[in-house]
Amino acid sequence: MKKIIILMMFVAILIAFYEQQKTTSNVYITVGAIAIFMYGMMRLSAKTPSKNQNKNEEDAE
Repeated sequence: MKKIIILMMFVAILIAFYEQQKTTSNVYITVGAIAIFMYGMMRLSAKTPSKNQNKNEEDAE
C-alpha cells in the first residue's frame, strides 16, 4: 500500500509540474494534483510514530 501511495504522489507532482510548464496552465488540475500529494503525505505520516511517544507514556504513570 505504501508503494502505491508513493507512486500516486510522484505522478501527481509530475502532473503539477507539467501543467506549470504550459503557457495556459489549468489551475484546477494543479490544485487537484497538489491535493492528491497532500493526501498522500497525510497517509504516509499517519503511520510515523511520535517523537515524544515515550515521554507521554512516562507522564501517564
